[in-house]
Amino acid sequence: MRLGAHMSAAGGVYTAFARGQKAACETILVFTKSNRQWKAKPLADEDVQNYREAAAEHSGIFPTAVHASYLINLASPKPDLWQKSLDALKIEVERAGQLGIPLLVFHPGSYVTADEQTGLDNIVRALQQLLADTADSAPGVTVCLETMAGQGTNLGHRFQQLAYLLENAGPSERMGVCFDTCHVFAAGYDIRTPEAYAATMSEFDRVIGLEQIKCFHFNDSKFELGRRKDRHAHIGDGFIGGEGFANFLNDPRWAEYPAHLETPKTEEDEDGNEIEMDVVNLATLRSLIK
Repeated sequence: MRLGAHMSAAGGVYTAFARGQKAACETILVFTKSNRQWKAKPLADEDVQNYREAAAEHSGIFPTAVHASYLINLASPKPDLWQKSLDALKIEVERAGQLGIPLLVFHPGSYVTADEQTGLDNIVRALQQLLADTADSAPGVTVCLETMAGQGTNLGHRFQQLAYLLENAGPSERMGVCFDTCHVFAAGYDIRTPEAYAATMSEFDRVIGLEQIKCFHFNDSKFELGRRKDRHAHIGDGFIGGEGFANFLNDPRWAEYPAHLETPKTEEDEDGNEIEMDVVNLATLRSLIK
């Protein structure tokens, strides 16, 4: 697998490559705009040029994936928030298209005061519109639904929900799934042993299809199986454990797929020195490859 992490894009998206190289990344995940704001200053020609030059300079780091803003909620029962979310996601996809980034990951959404089916159908309507609106501006961008932990009214924690969205919003070659290990585990799908991993991936294949997986988020879990709590731990320090990640890393089906860490960036040792944890976590993952 191609292993990397979510890298800061402070100072411009292109700066993430140098940070990724320092952390020994083979792939990176980035925000192309503030994840705490709805709008973004349009990308200038200079921004695009800087990104493309950095990508060429760091040609060993690929592919790049974008994580869309956490504010987006396509499942919202409020028409104004639904439209605002659709508009924001469209901007995210178009920015990825401008930069030539092939993957964009987003959280499906939360139905809040509505019900599950209404929430799912709201997402379907939004994705249908999104795919149509960006067919010309971002034809090379695959929009990936992230598997979710199932907190509150969040959708995407059951494979059946993701299958419904993919089938009814498309089918489209421009859609797929980002498989988050912590979220899937929190949702109740075991991946800790070879047998549990095989059963979960078989279920994913039966319900959705393994071909729909486009990328991974590699995060251990601070909570036990099925607790539906989204709390990321360092690799091997949580309830998934090293063997769980070894199952993915040694599965030839994922040999060239990108997997990104979303774990805490730094920790302090007993002397108060700051440790760069992306370096540690990536080394741990690589030690699990047989």
